[in-house]
Amino acid sequence: MDLDDYRISQEPYYRMVGNEADLFEAAYADRMPMMLKGPTGCGKTRFVEYMAWKLGRPLITVACHEDMTASDLVGRFLLDATGTVWHDGPLTLAVRHGAICYLDEIVEARQDTTVVIHALTDERRILPLEKKNEVIQAHEDFQLVISYNPGYQSVLKDLKESTKQRFGAISFDYPPRDVEGEIVAHESGVEAPIASHLVKIGERSRNLKGHGLDEGASTRMLIHAGQLVGRGIALGEACQVALVLPITDDPDMRDALTSAIAACA
Repeated sequence: MDLDDYRISQEPYYRMVGNEADLFEAAYADRMPMMLKGPTGCGKTRFVEYMAWKLGRPLITVACHEDMTASDLVGRFLLDATGTVWHDGPLTLAVRHGAICYLDEIVEARQDTTVVIHALTDERRILPLEKKNEVIQAHEDFQLVISYNPGYQSVLKDLKESTKQRFGAISFDYPPRDVEGEIVAHESGVEAPIASHLVKIGERSRNLKGHGLDEGASTRMLIHAGQLVGRGIALGEACQVALVLPITDDPDMRDALTSAIAACA
Protein backbone atom coordinates (compact mmCIF):
# COMPACT_ATOMS: atom_id res chain seq x y z
CA MET A 1 0.00 0.00 0.00
CA ASP A 2 1.19 3.49 -0.85
CA LEU A 3 1.18 5.87 2.12
CA ASP A 4 1.89 9.00 0.09
CA ASP A 5 -1.30 10.58 1.41
CA TYR A 6 0.29 10.51 4.87
CA ARG A 7 3.56 12.12 3.82
CA ILE A 8 4.19 15.76 4.70
CA SER A 9 5.39 17.38 1.48
CA GLN A 10 6.28 20.85 2.79
CA GLU A 11 8.37 21.71 5.81
CA PRO A 12 6.06 22.60 8.73
CA TYR A 13 7.01 25.69 10.68
CA TYR A 14 8.47 24.68 14.02
CA ARG A 15 10.60 26.98 16.17
CA MET A 16 13.20 24.95 18.03
CA VAL A 17 13.44 25.72 21.74
CA GLY A 18 16.18 23.30 22.80
CA ASN A 19 17.69 20.09 21.46
CA GLU A 20 14.34 18.31 21.09
CA ALA A 21 14.95 17.52 17.41
CA ASP A 22 18.30 15.89 18.15
CA LEU A 23 16.74 13.86 20.96
CA PHE A 24 13.89 12.67 18.77
CA GLU A 25 16.18 11.84 15.86
CA ALA A 26 18.43 9.78 18.12
CA ALA A 27 15.38 7.95 19.50
CA TYR A 28 14.10 7.27 15.99
CA ALA A 29 17.43 5.76 15.00
CA ASP A 30 16.64 2.95 17.46
CA ARG A 31 12.86 3.16 16.82
CA MET A 32 12.39 3.97 20.50
CA PRO A 33 8.73 4.64 21.40
CA MET A 34 8.45 8.29 22.45
CA MET A 35 6.17 10.24 24.75
CA LEU A 36 5.79 14.01 24.36
CA LYS A 37 4.75 15.54 27.68
CA GLY A 38 3.43 19.05 28.02
CA PRO A 39 0.38 21.32 28.22
CA THR A 40 -2.24 21.55 25.51
CA GLY A 41 -1.39 23.87 22.62
CA CYS A 42 2.35 24.19 23.27
CA GLY A 43 3.53 22.68 19.98
CA LYS A 44 3.72 18.90 20.51
CA THR A 45 1.73 17.99 17.41
CA ARG A 46 3.57 20.49 15.20
CA PHE A 47 6.85 19.05 16.46
CA VAL A 48 5.82 15.53 15.41
CA GLU A 49 4.81 16.82 11.99
CA TYR A 50 8.15 18.58 11.63
CA MET A 51 10.10 15.47 12.64
CA ALA A 52 8.12 13.24 10.27
CA TRP A 53 8.95 15.66 7.47
CA LYS A 54 12.61 15.82 8.49
CA LEU A 55 12.92 12.03 8.71
CA GLY A 56 11.01 11.52 5.47
CA ARG A 57 8.44 9.21 7.07
CA PRO A 58 4.67 9.08 6.63
CA LEU A 59 2.76 10.28 9.70
CA ILE A 60 -0.54 8.70 10.75
CA THR A 61 -2.20 10.71 13.52
CA VAL A 62 -4.98 9.43 15.78
CA ALA A 63 -6.91 11.86 17.99
CA CYS A 64 -7.66 9.74 21.05
CA HIS A 65 -11.01 9.97 22.85
CA GLU A 66 -12.85 8.11 25.58
CA ASP A 67 -15.08 6.17 23.17
CA MET A 68 -12.18 4.88 21.08
CA THR A 69 -12.01 1.09 21.01
CA ALA A 70 -9.14 -1.24 20.21
CA SER A 71 -10.85 -1.97 16.87
CA ASP A 72 -10.68 1.73 16.02
CA LEU A 73 -6.91 1.43 16.28
CA VAL A 74 -6.17 -2.00 14.80
CA GLY A 75 -9.07 -2.55 12.38
CA ARG A 76 -12.23 -4.61 11.94
CA PHE A 77 -14.17 -6.80 9.55
CA LEU A 78 -16.67 -4.85 7.44
CA LEU A 79 -19.27 -5.89 4.88
CA ASP A 80 -18.92 -4.78 1.27
CA ALA A 81 -20.17 -6.00 -2.09
CA THR A 82 -17.91 -9.06 -2.01
CA GLY A 83 -18.68 -10.11 1.55
CA THR A 84 -16.85 -9.64 4.83
CA VAL A 85 -13.49 -7.89 4.37
CA TRP A 86 -10.85 -6.88 6.89
CA HIS A 87 -9.94 -3.18 7.02
CA ASP A 88 -6.73 -2.16 8.77
CA GLY A 89 -7.01 0.57 11.38
CA PRO A 90 -4.55 3.49 11.53
CA LEU A 91 -2.16 1.77 13.94
CA THR A 92 -2.07 -1.38 11.81
CA LEU A 93 -1.40 0.65 8.67
CA ALA A 94 1.57 2.31 10.34
CA VAL A 95 2.91 -1.01 11.68
CA ARG A 96 2.65 -2.77 8.31
CA HIS A 97 4.09 -0.02 6.15
CA GLY A 98 6.63 1.76 8.35
CA ALA A 99 4.93 5.04 9.23
CA ILE A 100 5.21 7.05 12.43
CA CYS A 101 1.96 6.55 14.36
CA TYR A 102 1.09 9.47 16.62
CA LEU A 103 -1.54 8.90 19.30
CA ASP A 104 -2.52 12.43 20.29
CA GLU A 105 -3.62 12.96 23.92
CA ILE A 106 -3.50 9.24 24.66
CA VAL A 107 -4.69 9.85 28.22
CA GLU A 108 -8.16 10.45 26.78
CA ALA A 109 -8.37 6.84 25.55
CA ARG A 110 -9.65 4.03 27.72
CA GLN A 111 -6.91 2.06 29.44
CA ASP A 112 -8.17 -1.24 28.01
CA THR A 113 -7.67 0.27 24.54
CA THR A 114 -4.11 1.46 25.10
CA VAL A 115 -3.05 -2.04 26.20
CA VAL A 116 -2.94 -3.03 22.52
CA ILE A 117 0.24 -0.95 22.06
CA HIS A 118 2.24 -2.81 24.72
CA ALA A 119 3.60 -5.52 22.43
CA LEU A 120 4.77 -2.81 20.02
CA THR A 121 6.74 -0.95 22.67
CA ASP A 122 9.16 -3.65 23.80
CA GLU A 123 11.69 -5.86 22.05
CA ARG A 124 8.93 -7.88 20.36
CA ARG A 125 7.62 -5.03 18.18
CA ILE A 126 4.56 -7.03 17.21
CA LEU A 127 0.87 -6.24 16.83
CA PRO A 128 -1.46 -9.19 17.48
CA LEU A 129 -4.73 -9.04 15.52
CA GLU A 130 -6.83 -11.45 17.53
CA LYS A 131 -9.95 -11.13 15.38
CA LYS A 132 -7.93 -11.97 12.28
CA ASN A 133 -5.70 -14.55 13.94
CA GLU A 134 -2.62 -12.71 12.69
CA VAL A 135 0.50 -11.33 14.32
CA ILE A 136 2.20 -8.48 12.47
CA GLN A 137 5.90 -7.88 12.90
CA ALA A 138 6.43 -4.12 12.83
CA HIS A 139 8.09 -2.68 9.75
CA GLU A 140 11.67 -1.64 10.43
CA ASP A 141 10.76 2.05 9.96
CA PHE A 142 7.74 2.00 12.28
CA GLN A 143 7.79 4.22 15.36
CA LEU A 144 5.09 4.87 17.95
CA VAL A 145 4.75 8.38 19.42
CA ILE A 146 2.19 9.48 22.01
CA SER A 147 1.40 12.84 23.57
CA TYR A 148 0.40 13.30 27.17
CA ASN A 149 -0.65 16.30 29.23
CA PRO A 150 0.44 15.77 32.86
CA GLY A 151 -1.74 18.71 33.87
CA TYR A 152 -4.82 16.56 33.38
CA GLN A 153 -3.64 13.67 35.54
CA SER A 154 -6.24 12.18 37.83
CA VAL A 155 -7.25 8.83 39.24
CA LEU A 156 -9.48 8.28 36.22
CA LYS A 157 -7.31 9.93 33.56
CA ASP A 158 -3.73 8.89 33.81
CA LEU A 159 -1.50 6.44 32.01
CA LYS A 160 -0.66 3.19 33.70
CA GLU A 161 2.93 2.93 34.90
CA SER A 162 3.22 -0.22 32.78
CA THR A 163 2.49 1.99 29.77
CA LYS A 164 4.56 5.06 30.67
CA GLN A 165 7.70 3.06 31.39
CA ARG A 166 7.75 1.68 27.85
CA PHE A 167 8.51 5.10 26.37
CA GLY A 168 11.28 7.60 26.24
CA ALA A 169 9.99 11.10 26.95
CA ILE A 170 10.63 14.67 25.85
CA SER A 171 9.22 17.45 27.99
CA PHE A 172 7.52 20.43 26.36
CA ASP A 173 6.31 23.69 27.85
CA TYR A 174 5.32 27.11 26.60
CA PRO A 175 8.37 28.75 24.98
CA PRO A 176 10.33 31.63 26.53
CA ARG A 177 8.69 35.02 25.99
CA ASP A 178 10.79 36.13 23.03
CA VAL A 179 10.48 32.77 21.26
CA GLU A 180 6.74 32.57 21.85
CA GLY A 181 6.38 36.10 20.48
CA GLU A 182 8.26 35.04 17.37
CA ILE A 183 5.96 32.03 16.94
CA VAL A 184 2.78 34.05 17.42
CA ALA A 185 3.96 36.69 14.94
CA HIS A 186 4.89 34.08 12.33
CA GLU A 187 1.73 31.99 12.64
CA SER A 188 -0.81 34.80 12.95
CA GLY A 189 0.84 37.39 10.73
CA VAL A 190 0.66 40.24 13.28
CA GLU A 191 3.50 42.64 13.93
CA ALA A 192 6.05 41.78 16.63
CA PRO A 193 4.77 44.38 19.18
CA ILE A 194 1.24 42.93 19.06
CA ALA A 195 2.61 39.39 19.31
CA SER A 196 4.67 40.41 22.35
CA HIS A 197 1.57 41.98 23.89
CA LEU A 198 -0.40 38.75 23.39
CA VAL A 199 2.38 36.72 24.99
CA LYS A 200 2.27 38.92 28.09
CA ILE A 201 -1.47 38.33 28.31
CA GLY A 202 -0.88 34.59 27.95
CA GLU A 203 1.68 34.63 30.76
CA ARG A 204 -0.75 36.44 33.06
CA SER A 205 -3.46 33.87 32.36
CA ARG A 206 -1.01 31.04 33.11
CA ASN A 207 -0.29 32.60 36.49
CA LEU A 208 -3.94 31.89 37.31
CA LYS A 209 -3.49 28.15 36.81
CA GLY A 210 -4.45 26.46 40.04
CA HIS A 211 -6.27 29.61 41.18
CA GLY A 212 -9.48 29.00 39.28
CA LEU A 213 -8.10 27.88 35.92
CA ASP A 214 -7.10 24.35 34.95
CA GLU A 215 -4.92 25.72 32.16
CA GLY A 216 -3.82 29.17 31.06
CA ALA A 217 -3.95 30.44 27.50
CA SER A 218 -1.94 28.22 25.18
CA THR A 219 0.35 29.36 22.38
CA ARG A 220 -2.30 28.11 19.97
CA MET A 221 -4.89 30.40 21.57
CA LEU A 222 -2.56 33.38 21.33
CA ILE A 223 -2.16 32.65 17.62
CA HIS A 224 -5.95 32.59 17.24
CA ALA A 225 -6.19 35.97 18.95
CA GLY A 226 -3.49 37.33 16.66
CA GLN A 227 -5.36 36.09 13.60
CA LEU A 228 -8.47 37.93 14.73
CA VAL A 229 -6.45 41.11 15.26
CA GLY A 230 -5.04 40.65 11.77
CA ARG A 231 -8.62 40.64 10.48
CA GLY A 232 -9.28 44.01 12.06
CA ILE A 233 -10.79 42.93 15.39
CA ALA A 234 -9.78 45.11 18.34
CA LEU A 235 -7.22 43.46 20.62
CA GLY A 236 -9.46 43.35 23.69
CA GLU A 237 -12.35 41.81 21.79
CA ALA A 238 -10.04 39.34 20.03
CA CYS A 239 -8.72 38.20 23.41
CA GLN A 240 -12.27 37.76 24.71
CA VAL A 241 -13.15 35.52 21.75
CA ALA A 242 -9.92 33.54 21.54
CA LEU A 243 -8.72 33.44 25.16
CA VAL A 244 -11.24 34.36 27.84
CA LEU A 245 -14.50 32.73 26.74
CA PRO A 246 -12.97 29.39 25.64
CA ILE A 247 -11.11 28.63 28.89
CA THR A 248 -13.63 29.50 31.60
CA ASP A 249 -17.36 29.85 32.24
CA ASP A 250 -16.85 31.38 35.68
CA PRO A 251 -17.86 35.09 35.69
CA ASP A 252 -15.31 36.03 38.37
CA MET A 253 -12.50 34.29 36.47
CA ARG A 254 -13.57 36.01 33.25
CA ASP A 255 -13.38 39.36 35.05
CA ALA A 256 -9.90 38.48 36.34
CA LEU A 257 -8.73 37.58 32.83
CA THR A 258 -10.27 40.72 31.38
CA SER A 259 -8.42 42.77 34.01
CA ALA A 260 -5.19 40.98 33.12
CA ILE A 261 -5.71 41.89 29.47
CA ALA A 262 -6.35 45.53 30.36
CA ALA A 263 -3.27 45.60 32.59
CA CYS A 264 -1.09 44.56 29.66
CA ALA A 265 -2.44 47.38 27.48
